[in-house]
Amino acid sequence: MGIPLSVILFLILFAIFVSGLRIAREYQRAVVFRLDRYNNLRGPGLFWLIPLGIENETRIDLRVVTNPIEQQETITRDSVTVKVNEVLWFRFSDPKKAVLTVESFRSAVPQVALTSLRNVIGQHDLDESIERAR
Repeated sequence: MGIPLSVILFLILFAIFVSGLRIAREYQRAVVFRLDRYNNLRGPGLFWLIPLGIENETRIDLRVVTNPIEQQETITRDSVTVKVNEVLWFRFSDPKKAVLTVESFRSAVPQVALTSLRNVIGQHDLDESIERAR
């Protein structure tokens, strides 16, 4: 006398269903891919993904990220070397665009910020930079 087949089948289907449940916090969004193609955004709250690898998610945090960057040495327009300390604050406003258009979006933001900083400092004389800092 064993467990009926219908009960075993129900338990397996229930386990598969429960394995697809996900919860995204208020500050998170899930970029959902179905068979590795973009499907939609989900969250915040409870949502369900088709299990068994059919749907996958990439989570994006929408809060402000603070990223301290080590001291940078760059050259002004009048060829004076300056050292600059910086802190980078950023947040992702469009999770879909962040995931679909940039390969490693979390590491790309600081690189763009450093390049922009060097560009801006290189366009000004040291005297101008000092006046703007005051």
